[in-house]
Amino acid sequence: MKTVVDRIQWTVNILEVAPTDLILEIGCGNGSAVSKISRSLKEGMITAIDQSEKMVKIAKNKNAEHESVGKVKFLAANFQEAELGQSHFNKIFAVNVNLFWMNPEHELKIIRDRLLPNGTLYLVNQPPNIDKIRLIEERTCHNLKNAGFQIKQVLVGDQRPVPGICIIAYLEP
Repeated sequence: MKTVVDRIQWTVNILEVAPTDLILEIGCGNGSAVSKISRSLKEGMITAIDQSEKMVKIAKNKNAEHESVGKVKFLAANFQEAELGQSHFNKIFAVNVNLFWMNPEHELKIIRDRLLPNGTLYLVNQPPNIDKIRLIEERTCHNLKNAGFQIKQVLVGDQRPVPGICIIAYLEP
């Protein structure tokens, strides 16, 4: 469990949440990142999606206070089918969502359409063993470049027992 807590805190630190950020989390799980991010938002908002209705229910309970004041919106849906309305975001992130290093063509198109100018995409992954880190980095960067993203930075964390990796990307203006 400490590994998950460390990974979430590392991700939130990387995001450097500003009070006015409009953030989308893909795969919010139990809402731990949402809890940390919501505390920093004033006029901003986080939309959190998870395909598991059970996890969204847990996340909503954990974040009821933030949701009641409009800082958080939860969606129980597959990312491809999520009803995002006219929402756009300056930061989009996902933690341990494997599809981004597999075959994310459709999802990256959705992200391109939803990312505000000068917005940033953060893809975090902490594999079960260190042998997969290089593969995840190479495939994710390849997929992002093929979808028109520029790689801004690749960070490697110091989590135990396996470090996490965060690939930060953006679209050319």
